[in-house]
Amino acid sequence: MDFDYSTIDALRQNHPAWRLLRSDHAPLVASFLHRVFTAPNVRVISQADLAEALEDELYALREQFGTAAFPKAASDYLTDWSANDKGWLRKFYRQDSDEPHFDLTPATEKAIAWLATLTVRSFVGTESRLLTLFELLKQMSEGSESDPKARLAELHKRRAEIDADIARAEAGDISILDDTALKDRFQQFTTIARELLTDFREVEHNFRGLDRRVRERIALWDGAKGELLEEIMGERDAIADSDQGRSFRAFWDFLMSSSRQEELTELLDRVLSLPPVAELKPDARTRRVHYDWLEAGEHTQRTVAFLSQQLRRFLDDQAWLENRRIMDILHGVEARALALRDMLPSGEFMTIADIAADIELPMERPLYAPSLKPRIANIAIEAGDADIDAAALYAQVVVDKARLVWHVRHILQDRSQVTLRELCEIQPLQQGLAELIAYLQLAGDTFSTVVDEQVSETIVWVGRNDNGEQEIRQAKLSRVIFVR
Repeated sequence: MDFDYSTIDALRQNHPAWRLLRSDHAPLVASFLHRVFTAPNVRVISQADLAEALEDELYALREQFGTAAFPKAASDYLTDWSANDKGWLRKFYRQDSDEPHFDLTPATEKAIAWLATLTVRSFVGTESRLLTLFELLKQMSEGSESDPKARLAELHKRRAEIDADIARAEAGDISILDDTALKDRFQQFTTIARELLTDFREVEHNFRGLDRRVRERIALWDGAKGELLEEIMGERDAIADSDQGRSFRAFWDFLMSSSRQEELTELLDRVLSLPPVAELKPDARTRRVHYDWLEAGEHTQRTVAFLSQQLRRFLDDQAWLENRRIMDILHGVEARALALRDMLPSGEFMTIADIAADIELPMERPLYAPSLKPRIANIAIEAGDADIDAAALYAQVVVDKARLVWHVRHILQDRSQVTLRELCEIQPLQQGLAELIAYLQLAGDTFSTVVDEQVSETIVWVGRNDNGEQEIRQAKLSRVIFVR
């Protein structure tokens, strides 16, 4: 990028991130979107949920600064933030819903990430960054070396260093990192982990731009089908084989390995339990940051799947040219009909016989039913003073589906499949039949499942009767198998 006057001025005028920082409501936009999207790593929120959260935020701010500070409604603010002249939110419709949904744009996430760097940090590490740079240079130098002798010399040198470390360890001389080095490296890890989530949204935005260009080209194409297909497939292969496409595919293959996920989980648990790292008070989501990477990568994969689905729809349309010929014939018929519109023939020129006899039997007629006359008593309405127990209004059962999803995914990390009965035995039902129904709903909406109707299983749990006493309850249903 050239840092000349014209380039910087163009960015100031047109870039959504710069427009966000210049906005009068930048504190509201940045703080609210960070709390709702960035901090919990949420990718898509429906309009109703996002408007409700923003309305609560506006209510608290109006209580503090007055009603005139934020006069518009929450839905109006969301519409304004997603307009083309702002570009801070992406408003779209999902295929399975007619309700608008919102997502952050890459420019907004960049602005929020830049604002996070302005705060004063109590500890700024530099050693880990230098070691990272040095390791990257070594990987590039060794990875590009084509001389076998030089490659072997480097490998022998590395083996000698490893043998020396083994000898020192056997002698009891073990060097460990001090508290400062641990804090330095952990801070570098959290920074790179958050930047990786930001990069995912930009990669998804690039693939979505490709999808939009393909749809526009299909809608406006006027040539042969083969030429369009060749052009689209060529661009699709170019994206998949580009540096960004290959890098994302390598990252996804690495992260989808179950052994890598287990290794990351063990490493995170071990590092977060270290006293120097615990003193930094890391975010609770750091323990499951690799699952956040999986969710973000899944959104990117789904965008690529939408593009492939659009191509399949085009390939399945085998009668494209035939439909074009039929439309030409229909246009010709319409033109002839419009030309003869004012030249109607005289007399009766066409007759159509009734397709069936109109028969109505006497017994098919409904009998007479007298109308009911309401009786209205002239009684004055009095205020009720009955003593009613309102505890039933609060005795509602809410099943935590997120806990059930985490339980199923945790079990499927070590197995290729697990039955519903085994899930309930490992983690017994706490809310009875409502929790069992939630499992069945997740089996149809979230996970890949197989139902074996030839085998029946009995699921048992402990419930309470009307007197509050515990009793054993059970449900018999076909075997439900959750598959990885």
